[in-house]
Parts: sequence; C-alpha cells; structure tokens
Amino acid sequence: RDLSRLFRPRSIALFGGGWVDNVVAQLQKSNYQGAIWPVNPKRSHIRGIPCIADIEHLPGVPDAAFVGVNREASVGVVAALAAMGAGGATCFASGFAESEDTGGGDLQARLVAAAGDMPIVGPNCYGFLNYLDNVTFWPDQHGGLPVASGVAIVGQSSNMAINMTMQARGLPIAYVLTAGNQAQTSLSDLGRMALEDQRVTALGLHIEGFGDIRAFEALAAEARALGKPVVVLKSGHSAAAQAATMTHTASLAGGAAASSALIARLGMVEVRSLAVFLETLKLLHFGGPLAGAGIGSVSCSGGEASLMADVALGTAIEWPAFSADGKARLNAVLGPIVTIANPLDYHTFIWGDTARMTDCFAAVLGENRPLTAFVLDVPRADRCDPSSFRCAIDAIIGAARRTGARAAVLASLPENLTEALTAEFMAAGVVCLHGMAEGIGAIDAAIRAGAAVPLAAPVLLRSEPLGVVALSEAEGKAALAVHGLDVPRSVVADTPEALGKALAGLRFPLAVKGLGIAHKTEAGAVRLGIGTAAEAVAAARSIVGATGYLAEEMVTGSVAELLVGVTRDPTGMMLLTVGAGGVLAEMLGDTASVLLPATDAEVDGALRRLKVAKLLDGWRGAPAADHASIIRAVQAIASYAAATPGLAELDVNPLIATPTRAVAVDALILKGTP
Repeated sequence: RDLSRLFRPRSIALFGGGWVDNVVAQLQKSNYQGAIWPVNPKRSHIRGIPCIADIEHLPGVPDAAFVGVNREASVGVVAALAAMGAGGATCFASGFAESEDTGGGDLQARLVAAAGDMPIVGPNCYGFLNYLDNVTFWPDQHGGLPVASGVAIVGQSSNMAINMTMQARGLPIAYVLTAGNQAQTSLSDLGRMALEDQRVTALGLHIEGFGDIRAFEALAAEARALGKPVVVLKSGHSAAAQAATMTHTASLAGGAAASSALIARLGMVEVRSLAVFLETLKLLHFGGPLAGAGIGSVSCSGGEASLMADVALGTAIEWPAFSADGKARLNAVLGPIVTIANPLDYHTFIWGDTARMTDCFAAVLGENRPLTAFVLDVPRADRCDPSSFRCAIDAIIGAARRTGARAAVLASLPENLTEALTAEFMAAGVVCLHGMAEGIGAIDAAIRAGAAVPLAAPVLLRSEPLGVVALSEAEGKAALAVHGLDVPRSVVADTPEALGKALAGLRFPLAVKGLGIAHKTEAGAVRLGIGTAAEAVAAARSIVGATGYLAEEMVTGSVAELLVGVTRDPTGMMLLTVGAGGVLAEMLGDTASVLLPATDAEVDGALRRLKVAKLLDGWRGAPAADHASIIRAVQAIASYAAATPGLAELDVNPLIATPTRAVAVDALILKGTP
C-alpha cells in the first residue's frame, strides 16, 4: 500500500466532534496549508471552518481522514472513504482487538474488510506528526517544531509518543508515527514509509511486540539498502514471559532473549531507556554510526574525567592513549603540570584564554578519533551568570571548525545545557548529549551500530506444535547423533539386571541413569563413577521411578561444561541459547542467545560473551577447549532443530568441552505435531 498520500496530504477530512476540534487546533497551530474539511452534522463550524453535513458532500476526495467517531460508526466511515478512493485514514476509537471480551476482535476484522486496499492506521491510535511538511494530524498537544530533516520515531503507544515530542534535547524529529492495534498497517510498514523519505536520517522504534516477523525483516532490509541506522527501544525485558517449561534453556533464556537476538541479527541497535533512545537518535542524526570504539573525553575536572571512565565500564567504549605528537602538542599548551591522559583533565590553568583553550581542544581533536566528547555543564542563567563559560563554548566550536573532527558536548546533568545553547552548538556542527549516563549510552549504541554485521538470511519460523511429549534421554541423543552431535557410547535396558548383561564393550567408568525422569540430577537418578557391572546393577536398582536405564561411558578431560538449547519463542522464532552448564546453569544464569539459522561466527560470538569463556580459553594454565568441536556440536543441535518442525524445546546439559572434543552427556527434547 502507498502511504504517501496519507502521511503527506494536501486535503484532510475529519470525522467527529471534540477530538476533531483538537486536531483542527493543531493543524492551524502548525500552519498546515492544505484543505481541512470537518464532517459533523451537528455543528456548523469547528474553529472557524464550516462543517460538512456528511461524507457525500465533501468537496473532493481527501488524501487523509481522521476518524474520530465511536467504534461501530468507524466501520461505516472507513467503508465510505474506501469507496470514494481516499488516500487513507487514522482510526482513533478504541474497543477493537484490545477488547476481545466485548467483541472487539470481530469488529476489528470488519474494519479491515471495510478498508479494503485503502491504508488505515490503528485503530486505538492518535495519528501522526509530520514536522517536515507541517502536518500535525494529532488530537492532543505535542512539543515538536518544523524541521528540514530529522529522525522518524515509530511506536505503538500514543502517550509515549507525546512524551517524546516534549524533549528539550535538541533532537530534530521529522515524523512521529503511532501504530495502535496495527489492524492493517503495521509498525514495520510505517517505518518503511518514513525511511523512504530522503529527509529522514535515522529511525527509532518503540516496540511492544513485533507482529509480523517477515515484515520486520523487510523493514531492516530497507534500512540497510538506504544506509539509515535503526534504534530500538523494546519493552518487556522484565516480564517472565515464559509459561511452565521443562528445560533449563527455556527457563534461563527469558522472554526478551529472542527479541534482542532479532534486533542484533538485523543490524539494528537496541537501547534500554527512553533517554538513551533519544540521545542515540540525535547522535546518529548528526553524523551517523561511529566508525570505531576509541573515544576521546575532555574536561577541566579530574572528577568528571574519572566519572566518564567509570560510567563507560561495560560498554563498547575504549579510551586510547594520546599519540606522542598529541602529547607534545598538549604539553606545549598546558605545561608540564598537567598529566596527558584519556579521559583528559586539562585543569583550569587556561580557563578564560579562548585562544589557548582552542589550541588545546584542537590538539585533542587532531587525534582523529571517531568522536571526542567535551564535558561541559553551564551554570543556570536564572540564578547565576554563565558568561564566564563563553570561553569554553567558543573554544569547542572553534576547534571543531579548525579540525573538522567529530565532536560532542556532553553535560553531566541533562538540565545543564539549555535548548538555546544546544541549538548554537548544533548549528556549528557539534552535537550535544544531555546527561553523562545518557550520553555514554548513546555513544555505546552508536559504536555498536557502526560495528553491526546484519544477516540477510530470514529467521527460522515455526508454528506452535501440538501434543508435545518428551523423548527419553537415549532417544534424544540418538536423534541428535544423526545430525553429527558427539555422544558417549551407551546401552539401554528395561531392568537393572538386563543393564548389567548389556555392558560388554563399554569402557569403565560408567554413568548410570534412570530414564523417564526429566531432571535426573535433582531426582537422584544419576550415578557416576561406576566401575563394574555389579555396581551398575546396584546403581540402577537404587533409582526410584525410572521406566528404563541408560549406562554410558563417562567423559574425561573436561575443560568446562556448557548448556546448549533451542526454544520456540511465542513469535515462532527458534532461539539457540548457549551458557554455563551443569549445576552452574541455574547458579550463574550465564547465557547468550542467537536465532536460527545461525552462522559459525554468531555461535562463536555467543560463546565468547559467556562468563565461562575464560575456562574455554584455558584458565590459569589449564588446557583450552577445542572451540571448533564446540561450534560443530552447537551446529549439529541447530541442524536437528531445523529438521524438526514439531520441536518445542531442546536442552543439552551438559555439553562437556575437552581439549579434543565436545560431548553431549545429557539431552531433553520436547516435540509434537507442527
């Protein structure tokens, strides 16, 4: 569907009363130059504009319509608009699919059917703000201003959208688009429309749920093709989001792991707070993603310099030392007392001397780092005199102009940079970051955006299986072995006595396990270090509740125990999780996840994000694990998952990593009918 008429209209029809009054007020306030046609049989005028009695008497076919009537009436209005060839409509009313208990789902289906090929946004949706063309199609206050270019923000929550327009951070916003229930037009559709506008520099998505995964992948492909970065703020990280599960993997991966893995896979950058979301979009608008992690920091306080380094702990930010030439240039300006380090505390010896400050800042910018941040908090003008800070302002702008290097001003507290001063810096090409934590978060996100390696391959999607049952450990291992997973040699028997007779050919020591028990260790259904057939029989007899018995050769030379599993996310995506295995699985919760299909590089990257990665590399002189064997084992598990449409959950714990092999010594598989 072509959304351009709806979002860049030359004529607008408005249906309703009080809310329409608000829309007209915003259109007039923003000096919208197109035709405005209020349709209301009970009113003669709305804000000085004559009302039209009904849709049949419209003077023309509207490009956009605001449908602000009740939910039942909305269906009829949309049908009439579609029949006349309108460009599209925003449906304001609630009580549709979000109100299933009152028949809202059926009503929403009727609304979509009534629209046919005509685009509709919503229902349960405020509308949109197009600050590029002064189209404030919005029934409430907002805080944005006209811009020539800027970022687009797309979300599902209209209230959150209002809040974002009220920002005082100097972020130029081109579009604010709300998706509501996404009955027909999805969040991804809105994002693609915004990206196609050459005046849009970056896209911000506030997501509650992905909806159509394939549409989201198409959005990412569009962003990649256009070279425009995408920032995602995804809600739901604190929710348990998992129903009752049997596997370690399902309980440890968590409900947000799949969404984060998808965002990373598609080359988007995820942030966790609204402030960092806005600051990241601003940094990306003014220069795009960062081309490296080596950042410079400049302040006139040791406290600020130390705090910058502390706040950056755990991020992608690095603080490279100054070059010999850079140190020499700074020493010439600052003298021998100042220690030249990054982050740099240049002290206050040169404060007030704009020329020397400019030389100092230019020397720092001459290091050609991807970004240099100047920490600057300016006194509030209502209680203080900020004029003494003019030297720093002019020096930063002067140094940036002299060198052409990418520079930012970072205030330790958001309120310590006014909108007017922010505008002055930005007009000079220096981006302002409001708040140290927020600014560091934005720099980290911009680094990650620059380093992102998106995958074009579509994710594996599976329907929810029916009639799910658990395979025995022996059955699970046998199925995985077909796909190349290394498993110990073993035998299975129905009784302890039969087990003792079947051990010929196995190498002691053995592990004896009871089958038919999900979590065998917790149930006392595992016996290790069995040295003889008689011990094996005795061990099997001591296991309560088993439906059969498994004896297998024990694996020696363990470097580390890993967990590897696959779970089906409610979206249908298949999530591959690696983590610390054995008893450490619950104790540490040390996991990393990627989506299937996964490349070897993705698997290796996930393994290296684990806390136990140090063990795999050899800890304190211990031998290292064979990484290639681990990756082959993980990909064998992934191969089984890809070949099994009815898979619900899969858990290999532990996968024992040794210097020569990676062996699965336990497996639990839940599968059904797709």
